[in-house]
Amino acid sequence: MTDNEGKITVARLFDAPAKEIFKVLSNPANHAELDGSGMVQSDEKTDRITAVGQIFTMNMYLDKLGGNYQTDNYVVGYDVNKLLAWKTASSGEEPTGWQWVWELEAESPSSTRVSLTYDWSQVTDKSVLAQVSFPLVQAQQLEGSLVKLAEMVAGPHHTD
Repeated sequence: MTDNEGKITVARLFDAPAKEIFKVLSNPANHAELDGSGMVQSDEKTDRITAVGQIFTMNMYLDKLGGNYQTDNYVVGYDVNKLLAWKTASSGEEPTGWQWVWELEAESPSSTRVSLTYDWSQVTDKSVLAQVSFPLVQAQQLEGSLVKLAEMVAGPHHTD
């Protein structure tokens, strides 16, 4: 794990091909099951992520933010079997500077190094900084997402 100013990255080696991992990550219907923070509740019936520029909506819950809310997630990085990245915003608003980055690096045909970065280094809006105390998600919660991803990739129950 690395914890730089405004950014936390966790990584682990998976005994699975990058394409299987990417298939799970690129479907927002899987994100609630993957979430190690417990904030993601469900997707708002979004299609699979296939390109930069797409927006997918998630149903969220956090006491500090008043309970239930929705986020719009703007896809800013997409490279099949290698990269998925999105910037998060309150539903109906523009992103305010934090993003999630999943990077997949094939180590062999059947193993992949996966890293997850939570990056809030671009948040400059004073009202957001006053409302949200970053990091909102801790390193152990990100590690939990990697554990859940490993379980999903190993099991037959993920949504394609």
